[in-house]
Amino acid sequence: MFKVTGIDHIGIAVPELDSVQELFEDVLGIESHGKETVADQKVTTAFYPLGDSELEFLESTAPDGPIAKYIDKNGGRGGIQHVALRVDNLEAALADLKERGIRLIDEKPRRGAGGNNIAFLHPKATNGILVELCQKAE
Repeated sequence: MFKVTGIDHIGIAVPELDSVQELFEDVLGIESHGKETVADQKVTTAFYPLGDSELEFLESTAPDGPIAKYIDKNGGRGGIQHVALRVDNLEAALADLKERGIRLIDEKPRRGAGGNNIAFLHPKATNGILVELCQKAE
């Protein structure tokens, strides 16, 4: 059994991170944790903490990456790409969801930004919403 403990972050695809940095850091005064490139996901991320959750902005590092494809589908504009839910036990969550017949993109946890363990549920199983499950690194 597993428990969803909150919203970990909201992932927002953007054509480039520099304009996000100007708005959030220079105008709104919200400091990021810095940028991190996750090579196997073809993305550079920047997290902005807001209370118990964060906004994650994602910039593609390759034209064939999932974020580039998302932006292309949106006419070159960014937008909310995924919602990440924090869970207390990611492996148990995946096993339980699979047993219930929920289609998974990731059947096993993988490393995401910040060293956290992540896994995605398939949007066809979640009413078109890309849902990420996240367990914080210890």
